Amino acid sequence: MKTFSRYKKGSLLFAPLEGVTDEPYRKAIQEIFPEWDYYSCDFYRIPTVGKISPKMFIEHFGEKQFHDPKVMDKTAFQILTSARAQNQRAAEILAELHIPHLDLNLGCPSHTVNSNGGGAYLLSNHREMIQVVSTFRKNFPRAFTVKIRVGYRDDASFEETLKILEGEGVEAITIHGRTRDQLYKGRANWEYIKRANEIVKIPIIGNGDVWTAEDIEQIFSETDCYAIMFGRPAMKTPWLAKIYKDYLKDGTSIDETFLLYERKGYLQLYFETLEKEFRTIGFHDDLLLKKFKSFSLNLFEDYQEGETVRSKFLRSMSFEEFKNHLWNLK
Repeated sequence: MKTFSRYKKGSLLFAPLEGVTDEPYRKAIQEIFPEWDYYSCDFYRIPTVGKISPKMFIEHFGEKQFHDPKVMDKTAFQILTSARAQNQRAAEILAELHIPHLDLNLGCPSHTVNSNGGGAYLLSNHREMIQVVSTFRKNFPRAFTVKIRVGYRDDASFEETLKILEGEGVEAITIHGRTRDQLYKGRANWEYIKRANEIVKIPIIGNGDVWTAEDIEQIFSETDCYAIMFGRPAMKTPWLAKIYKDYLKDGTSIDETFLLYERKGYLQLYFETLEKEFRTIGFHDDLLLKKFKSFSLNLFEDYQEGETVRSKFLRSMSFEEFKNHLWNLK
């Protein structure tokens, strides 16, 4: 039976999201929606030049959470890097800091990241991918996982990539069911997740277009994935893990009308708690408004007249106006 030391089979994972899953955001989600089984910090970009120090990694993770063993036990530290970066030194520092779980981002489709030899680019260059993965595996003694797409231009090397990662000692692989060139077009193909389960003996985590409780049930059933990681769906419905676990308890179909009724209360709780956490690190109204607008991009997609509702929030000229829209939601 496939197992992974950091979380059990069937776990629901809040994905690492650039510019989102920093310490205050994770603290807010952990407080109000603790049904998520696991979290990750947003990726830390390993530099090519310049001095790197333990303090830099601690600050990125968040100092309060770094010193909280219970939080550390449920959180991965994700990195983004290239073959030219200071990978050995980074791995040594992360090991010295006793980071319990390191996750390597091999799925980022950003043109800037890929043109600098990082993220999904490494799927197209197995020599450099092996160099990076082996360096971290040799110098980092605890849990080490990777997140990938099914390929760069196409899926021709998908099976080879999986076997290389398993052979290099990676303990679990998260698979987003698109190539890099597909970006987020179309629908993620879960068939790759099923195939991966048949190709390698390590746990496979499914990722991509798992938007509802019914989707969660379906991807588990169709692919037998070990766990599921949620990116955009978690941003759209931060309480999705709660919905699914309530769904399992009740054993009944979900009433979408009821969910939309509940959504207003969840949204208010979500932004209230986020405000509290970001105020603790000195965010003033202008910074909060900018941050909250970015969080609003996905939240209203299935709301009645969602585009109109979202545009009200995005056009807010002040933080007070943003909050007024929130309290006047129907």
